[in-house]
Formats: sequence, structure tokens, C-alpha cells
Amino acid sequence: MLTKNQIGVMYMIASVICFSIMDICVKWLDYYPIGQVLFLRFFIGFIPIFFIIPKERLLDFYKTSRPGLHAFRAICGALAIIALFFGLRELPLADVVSLTFGGPIFVTVASIFFLSERVGIKRWSAVLIGFIGMLLIVQPAFIDLNYYYISPIIFCIFFACVAISVRSLSKTEPNYRIAFYFTVLCSVLGLITIFQGNWILPTKTDLAIFIIMGLCGSVANLLLTQSYRLAEASLVTPIKYLSLVFAIVFGFLIWSEIPKLLTLFGALLVIISSLIIFMRENKLKKQIINPRP
Repeated sequence: MLTKNQIGVMYMIASVICFSIMDICVKWLDYYPIGQVLFLRFFIGFIPIFFIIPKERLLDFYKTSRPGLHAFRAICGALAIIALFFGLRELPLADVVSLTFGGPIFVTVASIFFLSERVGIKRWSAVLIGFIGMLLIVQPAFIDLNYYYISPIIFCIFFACVAISVRSLSKTEPNYRIAFYFTVLCSVLGLITIFQGNWILPTKTDLAIFIIMGLCGSVANLLLTQSYRLAEASLVTPIKYLSLVFAIVFGFLIWSEIPKLLTLFGALLVIISSLIIFMRENKLKKQIINPRP
């Protein structure tokens, strides 16, 4: 019999794999309009969400007393995922994944301004280390004038807004309701772009990839949540950085991408920074926020 910690580790590994598959699919489908990719990612992603809604709440699961905060969380999440998609299309896979690890850094800064939290020397040091790491990763933006490196940073900024709002919503709202409103808005935003007239009819192969992308993106978050419920957060959180290994391997195998040494060093600094922030917040008994909206 496996312990809860062991099962939680398995869930986290499965979550990392699903997120990695979704990233690969988004990058692979770069010849489709981003609005179409956004719509299919979340429209298909509806399916797993309905499996976690309690049977007794099927008729009123959507009712909420906090529509404004749901809307704010959903809009920030949508902007974050759009920025992420742009980054995945235009940048090396490992670079994008490395920069997304900077989410907790921006959450720490945002908590000072929006939640009036006091941040000590350890977390401030972590923020500084993280920003140095991110600068090392985005150095092609200055050398090659590749401004798409701004996209993952925009993702991190809106991720911070998501994290702050989810911390508040989670006090009264179940996870399935938060996920539902986020998925609805992203689907609607993506669908609106159909009027631009540039959507492409997917081939059978591409449709299969879209389905895999949508299911993996949604299932990944469910697996992540379940992992934190079953196992100690300090045990499973470091596992999420395996996604960088997957990004390096598949980036090389599929797109012949070879990360620069400076990029890897920057990624290491960002990971160290995120772990310091996590360990400090775990000690303070703060809620763990999913690293992807």
C-alpha cells in the first residue's frame, strides 16, 4: 500500500507531464490563430471540470455571491494564459518554462501592495535573486531585440493577480466554481475572435492535438490540486521543476532548441528564489497557489 505522500508525489509528476504536453501542443499548433487555440483549450477543458462538481450541486454549482472577484480572477487568468501562449509560440520552450517559475516572485511583491503583508529579509532576498535570474534568461531580448521575452513576464504579473484573488475566493468558493468561471470567460474570449475570419478548419491530426491540449491543461490543474491535498507541500512542490527537464528534452527533440548556459543558470536562480519563497510561506501556513492559472 502506498502512503498519501507517495500518492501525492505520483499526482504531482502526472501534473507536470500533463502541463508539459499542453505546452508542446500549443507550440506545435502555432499556425492556428491564438484566439482559436484559446477557445479550444478551454472549451475542451470543460469536460474534466464537470467530473469534480458534487452531484448534489449540479443544478446550482454556478451560483455565487462574489461575481466581481470571479470576473477579476478570470480576466487576469485569461490575460496570463494568452501571454503564455504567445511566449510558447515565439520562444524556446525551456526559456518560457523557466520564466513561468518566477510567478511566486511577483506574488510576493503583489501581496505587499494588495494584502499589506509584511515581507522579511528572506523573501526580499529571494525576490532579488529571482529577478536577477529572470534578467539572465531574458538577455536575448536585449541582444537580439526579441521582445517576445516580455510575454512570460506578463504571464507572471497576471499570475500574481490570479494568486491574490484566488486566496480570497478560496475562503468562500469551491475549486470547481473558480475553475468554471475562468474556463467560461477564456472560452468566450477565444470564441469572439471567430469574427476576425481567420480561423482554420483543423485537420483530423490537429483536432486530436487540440483535444489532447484541452484535456491535459484541465487535468493538470486537477492533479496538482489533489497532489497538495494528499501530500506534504514541502515534498511535492520541488517536483514541479521537472517541467524544465521536459522542456529541455522535448525542445531539443522536436525543435532542435539548445538552451544557453546563461539561461540555465538564470533558471537555477529563479528556482532557488521560488523555493525560498515557498518554504517561508509554507512555514507561515499560507495557501499554496497553483503555478499555472
